[in-house]
Amino acid sequence: MTTGKTALVLSGGGSLGAVQVGMLQALSRTKMSPDMIIGASVGALNGASFADDPTPAGANRLAELWRTLRRADVFPLTLLAGLKALLLGHDHLAEANALLGIVHRSLHMKRIEEARIPLHITATDVLSGEEVLLSSGNVETALMASTAIPVVFPHVKLDGRHLVDGGVGANTPISSAIALGAERILVLPTGMSCALHEPPRSMAAVALHVISLQSMRQLDRDVERFAAQARITVVPPLCPLAVSALDFSQTSALIDRATRQTRAWIEAGGLEQTGPLDVPLAHHDHAAR
Repeated sequence: MTTGKTALVLSGGGSLGAVQVGMLQALSRTKMSPDMIIGASVGALNGASFADDPTPAGANRLAELWRTLRRADVFPLTLLAGLKALLLGHDHLAEANALLGIVHRSLHMKRIEEARIPLHITATDVLSGEEVLLSSGNVETALMASTAIPVVFPHVKLDGRHLVDGGVGANTPISSAIALGAERILVLPTGMSCALHEPPRSMAAVALHVISLQSMRQLDRDVERFAAQARITVVPPLCPLAVSALDFSQTSALIDRATRQTRAWIEAGGLEQTGPLDVPLAHHDHAAR
């Protein structure tokens, strides 16, 4: 690997964040030593956990946490909650208290700057659409802002700004890594639900699915755009993938599968590869895989 600052960049993707956990388990057993970690949405949650304890044991603890999660633990979307939001005129369908509790239990650090690896969390200014980089301050507040999916969760007011999900501004914050001086960027995408036979049924699931499709296409464009400014390697996400970004029923299988795939990719010299993945849906050949 080349010299210079190395950034680990983690994208958003709802329940598909389990894929990143498997990647981290495999990567934690290599000599990879990032100088910074930058995450958006669920990538911020995973990135914060790894920055807090960037060891194989830390990655294993993160995996065990994920294996216990159910959709209601993260997305408490019920008919009652929807009716309550409608009657009270709220701009969101659910509160993020359950998610905040998970964050509170899983992290040792209280402030972003206490991370063992410098941590940067991205959010989006809901008024301007600007990507906001949070590099200090209360880590729980920053994570609640970065995961505040519009309409689903309430926005977070911080330093006079109204912040929502980091994935809205840049689901894979490569540009932030460049701005922070990274010369080597390792991207951990969550991937996309490329093998679904029908669209997800709920509003939240459809929204997350569309965002993930757009994000993977944007990822390839960003890798090409910033190729002259940094050496960028993308860890391959899982494919085929028939799990929606709101489905937590297959978390263990996703983690195990991503761990095996990433380990094989590393052994084949994957960390030395650069460039976009080139993964438009039309090019997928699930039968061949």
